[in-house]
Amino acid sequence: MAKWTPKHEAPEPLEGPVVATITGGTILWFVLFLAQLPFYGWFDDRGTTWWVWTCLAGAGLGLIGIWYVRKRDAAIKRAAATTPGAAATTPGA
Repeated sequence: MAKWTPKHEAPEPLEGPVVATITGGTILWFVLFLAQLPFYGWFDDRGTTWWVWTCLAGAGLGLIGIWYVRKRDAAIKRAAATTPGAAATTPGA
């Protein structure tokens, strides 16, 4: 089998409201966790309590994600402030 080589350059990555997206996802995971708590006995009877704990893990990892994307966004803005002419191409601005 021949080695695959790209025929064109990769497109620029899409940038959007990353902090808002991660925050919304984290809130959604936590709401799902809270919504399942009253039914913990039902999940326990069927051996599917991992559903409840998966939602809590998603919320916890989302908190780490919020911290990460906020730091990333701040670093991108700092880099754009120090580079002349880069303000027009700042992602998420």
